[in-house]
Amino acid sequence: MKSLSFFLFFAVSVGMVLPARGALIEAGPADDVESIINALAPGDELVLADGQYTITERFSFALVATEQTPILIRAADGASVHFHRPDANQNIWDFSGTWVTIRGLRFSGGSAGLRVEGADHLTIEDCEIDTTADVALRMNDAGVTYRNVRILRNHIHDTGGTGEGMYLGCNDDGCRLENGLIEGNYVHNTDGPSVSQGDGIELKEGSSGNVIRDNVIHDTNYPCILTYSAAGNGAANLIERNVLWNCGDHGIQSAQDSIIRNNIILGAVGDGISLQPHQSGIPGNQIVSHNTVFNAGGSAIVVRQAAGSVVVANNAVYAEGASAIRIVGSDATVIVSGNVGVGGLEGTTQDGLATGDLTADLVDAHLDGAPPIDCYPTADGALPGAADPAYLAADDFNGTDRTGSADAGAYRFDAGGNPGWTIIPDFKDATPVVVGACGDNVLDDGEECDDGNTTDGDGCSASCLIETSASCGDNVLDDGEECDDGNTTDGDGCSATCRIETSASCGDNVLDEGEACDDGNTIDGDGCSATCALEKKEADSGCGCSTPGNRKSTPWPWMLASLAALLLYRRRR
Repeated sequence: MKSLSFFLFFAVSVGMVLPARGALIEAGPADDVESIINALAPGDELVLADGQYTITERFSFALVATEQTPILIRAADGASVHFHRPDANQNIWDFSGTWVTIRGLRFSGGSAGLRVEGADHLTIEDCEIDTTADVALRMNDAGVTYRNVRILRNHIHDTGGTGEGMYLGCNDDGCRLENGLIEGNYVHNTDGPSVSQGDGIELKEGSSGNVIRDNVIHDTNYPCILTYSAAGNGAANLIERNVLWNCGDHGIQSAQDSIIRNNIILGAVGDGISLQPHQSGIPGNQIVSHNTVFNAGGSAIVVRQAAGSVVVANNAVYAEGASAIRIVGSDATVIVSGNVGVGGLEGTTQDGLATGDLTADLVDAHLDGAPPIDCYPTADGALPGAADPAYLAADDFNGTDRTGSADAGAYRFDAGGNPGWTIIPDFKDATPVVVGACGDNVLDDGEECDDGNTTDGDGCSASCLIETSASCGDNVLDDGEECDDGNTTDGDGCSATCRIETSASCGDNVLDEGEACDDGNTIDGDGCSATCALEKKEADSGCGCSTPGNRKSTPWPWMLASLAALLLYRRRR
């Protein structure tokens, strides 16, 4: 009975933790997919077969699931699933979803691509939305708060009409996106001949706590990224590690409540980064740090009419036709520090810009405004070590930890060159790059040693330089050494770096260099010690001990034979 009770308790506990599994449903182009989707229950998974799903009527659904029983709608493995509307009379899909994931589908044609009417923990990932007559992805139904939405690794391109790649939220805080993640998307060509606006990603007023990260955006009609103010609804929005070029207006435009860091902007018709009033937002509660910005026409960074705290720090800014950093209006609430670049400071007397040189500071940079380009810092340029540590970001454009490396611009400098993704017109490989660090037990360029710690006094210093006061081969076992046999010769059981060699060891019955004996064991008291050193023989101990080359026969076999004979004799009597 106790076993049964325990089993029931275990089963219930697991059921409370693991997502419940519903039905696995398969459908194809000939099926009524809209009805099938509307019939999905929490925990269900819909797998769509290869083919084109032509839509001629309004296609809509509303799904509600839970964290334990989410709903998944996805393409079959290896399948190309294409929802196409040949006219612009309706959007491709109109829907709402709670704890729903849509994965691996293509949407083309229609008016808007996807119109999301409501969302809570909705994920749209690995999809393609293209050749729409209007916005590709819109979340702008009046009065709605879209919560915890994830827009991941989608390919969005060739829009029409107002033409935004993503239109998220409403004007004047009429609806909003809260705590969303917009990451790893590839958005381009929102600048077609019929496009009237065409931002890459537009985050409207009242939206807060969102992260816009690792996106590649180019060839837009309006700013590549545009954010308004949070309107007091929540935390600032984070814009980081994106790469932008051929932006038809500013590269990044933000009104208020934003952290803009580790972005690379190769070119924009307006300014590279512009903080400027928009709707109720007035520049304030903003940090612009560690960006690398090129601009052949406008300024690299502009702050207009700031009314709250603004920090412009540690950027690499090259604007040969205008100002590197320009302050319009009072700079009383603006801090400018640790920047490097070309174009000078305008509108402030702060000494926050060191003189740079485009060709000397960067590996292969130019002002053409698009790749191919290599804007990684050079060893002899002005960027390494130029940043103000007070405003140092935690990582860089590659996701590499910046600890101990106060470099200006989007990259942490490494002597081995750029260890991360090369900028191309495609998805960014955003896998975090770990640059070798002292104490990781790996000998990197610039290190004389690395013993797996950052402790001084053990032969390898805290900065991975050899310490002469303690060295391998001095016959003294120092911290960090596994052995020290008085030499730096490999093959004798203790390597040239004072590491135990497994190919030669005491007790293997092979007499190796450094051993006085080896009797096939590591037992003391048998003439050859546990460390393969000769043991002194006591003069009158009578122990019968032996040493290699001087082995005495033991008396035990003769004694046993004599005892056996005696017992046999007594038995016969």
